[in-house]
Amino acid sequence: MKKKIVVAITGASGAIYARLLLMQLQKLSSQIAEVGIVMSKNAQDVWVYELDSKDYFDFPFTYYDKHDFMAPFASGSARYDTMVIVPCSMGTLGRIAAGMSDDLITRAADVILKERRKLILVARDTPLNLIHIRNMKTVTEAGGIICPATPSFYSKPITVEDVALTVVHRIVDLIGLEQESYRWSEDE
Repeated sequence: MKKKIVVAITGASGAIYARLLLMQLQKLSSQIAEVGIVMSKNAQDVWVYELDSKDYFDFPFTYYDKHDFMAPFASGSARYDTMVIVPCSMGTLGRIAAGMSDDLITRAADVILKERRKLILVARDTPLNLIHIRNMKTVTEAGGIICPATPSFYSKPITVEDVALTVVHRIVDLIGLEQESYRWSEDE
């Protein structure tokens, strides 16, 4: 069964994770029915600053305005399987944990949780304060998955993109898509 996926991009540092995830989803399109993207204005600014590019709208997916409550994934009846917020700011995490659906990102997250579907929050901030940790606990208890943007190094990555891909491969695995990636203790 092909996946219906929402990708939300917030203004936390880590635009590289969002770009590489969109690239991976494009490569794995045979396993995907739909990808809806919602991106905050801060996310666009961070993307330009960190990646020296405005290519965030260049992917072959459907884009929705942050305030478009008519987007299909603003309702559980659209039956989106998974939502990934990458990177996920602590402000967005806090609003989700508090049940505040004040824009399409937080509304879609609320829908995914209430429908008992998969919500993956790629938290990027560090260090964490107790409020962040409590919000992560609340979202986890509600069924969400906190996937910190913490790279691994056992695949011996060389470039910055290789390092970031270790996080993106983990996200893709959590979505439930089949991909070729480094696997611990497997022959190469």
